[in-house]
Amino acid sequence: MKITVIGATGLIGSQLVTALRSAGHEVTPASLSTGVDLLTGAGLDQALQGADTVVNVTNSPTFDEASPDFFRTTMGNLLAAGERAGVGHQVILSIVGVDQVPQLDYYRAKTLQEDLLRQGPTAYSIVRATQFFEFVDAVMSWTADDRTVRLPSTPVQPIATADVVAALADVATGRPLNGTLDVAGPDVFALDELGRLTLSTRRDDRTVVTDEQAGMFAAIEGDVLVAGPAARLAPTSYKDWLATPRRTV
Repeated sequence: MKITVIGATGLIGSQLVTALRSAGHEVTPASLSTGVDLLTGAGLDQALQGADTVVNVTNSPTFDEASPDFFRTTMGNLLAAGERAGVGHQVILSIVGVDQVPQLDYYRAKTLQEDLLRQGPTAYSIVRATQFFEFVDAVMSWTADDRTVRLPSTPVQPIATADVVAALADVATGRPLNGTLDVAGPDVFALDELGRLTLSTRRDDRTVVTDEQAGMFAAIEGDVLVAGPAARLAPTSYKDWLATPRRTV
């Protein structure tokens, strides 16, 4: 199968290219570094030539009110180029619960991206993932100082990016879902508890303070970021992942 990966140099895209090639598929990596610009459409026709499936794992450069315009433009360009190239299956990576958090600009933007794909001319699949293990440090850094990390108790069900990649690879090489697949880690945590576990495992002596007003996830009510019963649960636990030495992201 010939597959084009849009956003091929990012955290997910680079792993996906490797996984698909290891499985014997012909993969075209597409990114700004390969001359493909989703915002202008430059290089798209060449990158999609002969592709059976396109997997779009690009991200908006900002998470603010500019992000809807990014996804509106890039999805329009990608869907049009895919139709010209005869692509049979368009896949995007999204977020579990994304359509239930309208108060966040970025979540509204990702919901728009999903809607544009559904309304487009091509069979599609949407893979919604929970928060990545690899981004826990970034989440803590938003509200941290030398002595404390302030986090709300928002329920989350984080997942390893390697497990997200495995789900994306399965969907990309299968029949279009014309729907959504949720993927999540095996365990649910309150975000403040996740922070305490992270610091304790790393022997970091900072204190996690529960603050329901702290950071982006404070705006999220209830358990909308937790996957439902139909979700595909990944095998990697956060505790095991933390215990494995790796380069930090």
